[in-house]
Amino acid sequence: MGRRAAPWDIAVGVVEQRKLLIVTDHFLHQSGLLDPTKASLQSAGFEITIFDDVVADPPEDVMIACATMAKDAGSDIVMGFGGGSSMDVAKLAAVMISSDQSLADMCGIGKVTGARVPLVQVPTTAGTGSEVTNITILTTGATTKMGIIARQLYADRVLLDAQLTIGLPPLQTAATGIDAMVHAIEAFTGRLRKNPLSDLLAKEALRLMAANLITACDDGQNRQARDPMLLGATLAGQAFSNSPVGAVHALAYPLGGHFHLPHGLTNALMLGPVLRHNMRVAAPLYAELADLILGASIISVDARATAFVVFMEDLMNRSGAPRRLRDCNIPEDSLPRLAEDAMLQTRLLMNNPVKVTQADALAMYRQAF
Repeated sequence: MGRRAAPWDIAVGVVEQRKLLIVTDHFLHQSGLLDPTKASLQSAGFEITIFDDVVADPPEDVMIACATMAKDAGSDIVMGFGGGSSMDVAKLAAVMISSDQSLADMCGIGKVTGARVPLVQVPTTAGTGSEVTNITILTTGATTKMGIIARQLYADRVLLDAQLTIGLPPLQTAATGIDAMVHAIEAFTGRLRKNPLSDLLAKEALRLMAANLITACDDGQNRQARDPMLLGATLAGQAFSNSPVGAVHALAYPLGGHFHLPHGLTNALMLGPVLRHNMRVAAPLYAELADLILGASIISVDARATAFVVFMEDLMNRSGAPRRLRDCNIPEDSLPRLAEDAMLQTRLLMNNPVKVTQADALAMYRQAF
C-alpha cells in the first residue's frame, strides 16, 4: 500500500515533493498567522524552509536571496503565503530553483525558459490577484520596476481562505481592495485584449467588491464581507491576466518606486484622474459598470458613466485611504519626474483606451496632488 493521503494532499494533489519553501514576509511570520499552516504541513510530512525577507516592491537582491536559500535547502515545491509581493517572489523562486537564467534575461513577455517546481499560492489579502496571474514585478535599481510575464508563473494550486484576511487593518483593507477593483475596471476597459471571458470575470469581481469594501474596512472581523472580497480579488486577477491593466498602473508604479507607497494605495490615488482622462472613449463601458453596481436608471450614457466615476471616488473617500498625493508627503516638484518615469511603462500604456502623453501624465498627477 502507498502512503495515505494527508489533508494537504487532498488540497493540492498528491505530490512526491516534500521539501517545501514557504515565501512570506517577516511580519506575517512573526505574527503567528503562518503557524497553523506550518504545523499542518509538517504533520503531513513536509520538510519546511521559510524565507521571510520579502518586502513591498521586492528588489532584485531579495529575489536572488530567496532563490539561493531554496537551492541550498534542496526545496522541490514552493508556497507563496502573504500579499502580492510574497506571491510574486514565490513564482520566480519556483523557476529559479532549477534554472540558472538571469533575472535580466527573464524580463519581458515570454522570456522565461525551462520548467519550474510545483507552486502553490495562499493569499492573505484581498487585493493583488497575484495568486492567479503569470506576472512578477521587481524593483530594479533605485526606483524602476520591471515585469516578468511567462506561463511558468501560473500556480498549480491556489487556496483561498478568507479567515487569513480577518483583522487586516482598515488602511490595508482599503488599499488592497481598491487595487483589486482597479484590476477589474482596467481589464474591462482595456484596448488590446478585452474579451468576453475577461468581461465576465471583471464584472463579477467588481460587483462583489463594490458591495463589500466599506463593510470590510469598517469591521475587520466581518467574515461575510471578507469572503466575497477575497473571491472578488481573485476573479479580478484572472480578469487582468486575460486583459492587461493600463494607465492607472502605469502612473502608480513611479509613485511606488520613488516614494515606497503600497501598490494598492498608489492605484487608489491615480484612479480618479485616469478614469476622467479615459472618459471620452470608455464612457459606454463605464455606463455598463454603473448599471451593474448602481442599477442606474439614467438614460444618457455620459450621465451613467459620470455616475460610475463619482461612485468610485466616493467609495475611496469612504474607505479611509489617503486621497491626495500631498497627503502622502509627495512634493509637488516631483511631479514632472513622475510623469517622465510613467512614460517608461509602455507595456501598460499601450493597453489604455486613450493615449497618454507625458503632458497628459503630468496633468493627471497634478489632479491627484
